[in-house]
Amino acid sequence: MSAGRPFRGCACFFTDNIFVGRFGLHVRYRDGPQLRRDHGRIEAEVQRRKQLIHQSVERRAIISKCYKPKHPEVYTLQDSFLAPEFLEIVRFCTSPGADLQGLLCYLESFSDKRIYRLPVFTEEFCQAFVDELENFEQSDMPKGRPNTMNNYGVLLNELGMDEPFLTPLRERFLQPITALLYPELGGACLDSHKAFVVKYSLHEDLDLSSHYDNAEVTLNVSLGKEFTEGNLYFGDFNQDPSPVPQYIEVEHVGGRGLLHRGGQIHGALPIASGERWNLIVWMRSSAIRNQLCPMCNRKPELVEAEGFGDGFTEALGGEVAQTVNLCALG
Repeated sequence: MSAGRPFRGCACFFTDNIFVGRFGLHVRYRDGPQLRRDHGRIEAEVQRRKQLIHQSVERRAIISKCYKPKHPEVYTLQDSFLAPEFLEIVRFCTSPGADLQGLLCYLESFSDKRIYRLPVFTEEFCQAFVDELENFEQSDMPKGRPNTMNNYGVLLNELGMDEPFLTPLRERFLQPITALLYPELGGACLDSHKAFVVKYSLHEDLDLSSHYDNAEVTLNVSLGKEFTEGNLYFGDFNQDPSPVPQYIEVEHVGGRGLLHRGGQIHGALPIASGERWNLIVWMRSSAIRNQLCPMCNRKPELVEAEGFGDGFTEALGGEVAQTVNLCALG
């Protein structure tokens, strides 16, 4: 947690960016008459969101007590899970004099959109992790889904993976990289995250509509299995749209991850065969988002949340709220 500060959400979670799958659109909730007039299904989604915290705490307690992992070793991050090339990148980023130009020599860059591909996990880890996820999916445990756009997948905090796996991955390994790649987005002080795994197959979710993430920086790692098509596509940065957006496609490569700005408009094309699993880590900087919520573009209206919430924090008693982006200085 952030130096004793509890993490919070923004009240816009209950009103903004509500996905209506039938139309592939995100809409804003204003009032009951608007819901009934425009999209009758939105009211149910608003109510679902209001129950999420309570339901997630309940699910995690049941899973912790009753679920027997098939691969318990994958729940605690080990250096052996990480690709040797990834460890070399981290060593460079933590060495004296490391700079952006030197880092870019290790990464695959895509156009001018600041999207980068790098090795992250070994093939052996990916196979064991997917096998564990499939074991959980086949169990009778309660399951929360990542969001309204992904109907198949696993919330990793409910599996108890935040502290032993995801927090050290973010703090020890990813933050030295993001500090050089995205300093103005708080890349040096990403103090929380939301992590989940999404699954695509022919008879389940096929694709993902265009959207941007509730994150300063996103990591998307292809875990497998065998599949064809389903490329990611990227458009404009949501804060700097162009009259005619230019899109690029990026293929998935097993064990490799894509780092991109959370505000980069993106989606996934339909897979043609097989099954695809991806690890998604939304990384957040409270120093950045406390000033402006990326989802409603307003000063965040803080509400209680569970765990890391949506990455917002509030000043402790007698403390003056931070107004300068200290992460990007120097």
